[in-house]
Amino acid sequence: MLDSSPKPLVSVRDLKMHFPIHAGLLRRRVGEVKAVDGVSFDVMEGETLGLVGESGCGKSTCGRAVLRLYDITSGAIMIDGEDIGDSTQAQLRTKRPTMQMVFQDPQASLNPRMTVEAIIKEPLDEHTKLTEAEKREKVGELMDAVGLNRQFAKRYPQAFSGGQRQRIGIARALALNPKFIVCDEPIAALDVSIQAQVVNLLEDLQQQFGLTYLFISHDLSMVRHIATRVAVMYLGKIVELAPREALYAEPLHPYTKALLSAVPEPDPSLARASERIILQGDVPSPANPPQGCNFCTRCPAVMDICKTTEPEYKEVRPGRFTACHLYENKTNTAG
Repeated sequence: MLDSSPKPLVSVRDLKMHFPIHAGLLRRRVGEVKAVDGVSFDVMEGETLGLVGESGCGKSTCGRAVLRLYDITSGAIMIDGEDIGDSTQAQLRTKRPTMQMVFQDPQASLNPRMTVEAIIKEPLDEHTKLTEAEKREKVGELMDAVGLNRQFAKRYPQAFSGGQRQRIGIARALALNPKFIVCDEPIAALDVSIQAQVVNLLEDLQQQFGLTYLFISHDLSMVRHIATRVAVMYLGKIVELAPREALYAEPLHPYTKALLSAVPEPDPSLARASERIILQGDVPSPANPPQGCNFCTRCPAVMDICKTTEPEYKEVRPGRFTACHLYENKTNTAG
């Protein structure tokens, strides 16, 4: 009998992205910012893995590191069966068509001196040998796919709204028929009325082209709408990963509980003040994280062991992973 279970398209193991801190006239290295510090997860083929957390927790850095937009500090990154963790940028060139990115700010990510046609065509110029006529036809097909009028191909980005600019960015990401796309807060810079349109577009394109997404966002309501599974990140580490409905119905990690308690309730009459968890103190610096559990300085359920021993990231229930001393069963794995 054939195994029909989903297989990981992307596997990340113990990924670290540390940025050096230099000081003094001689610019000596005096420390490092641990933006991503030992992250492990899988993204199954055809799914959307949501990556959430507070601003500054390392979500965007993690997404860029997975695509090797940075030279990572250490770790393994398997994409479609190939380890790119220690590949040079020259070696990565042949892999770029299969993995793309949609950036947060559509205005900053589009060259204002290039027309829409030139922006979408640029990946085709770099990675294909299509004729100019074939490239123009491909650009037209991509504009159709993202809901842009082909007649706008000769216009410049500043002639478009924020939502339309993001559609241009999505079309550019699709140009080389990628398998995996990192969506780095693709709706954060958009009006609320446009956000749902872009998310619905991403879902439609996923079905049409068989895409796999890592969807990075701090908008927990939108992540619940689009994600298959959700990973929660705090201070450079993943503290919980679970199927969407299970995580929203019963969060396990105290940080996840605090995050979900802050999600606004559409019907105020259903909200209960006793359910709101107010975290005390500030997020520690990633240049000097706490000893033991990173969350111990703000956790309402902190124990003595949390202040001295880092919890293992392990499967505590079928399909549910967390890093917390409150859960001490199951074997350690990456999820």
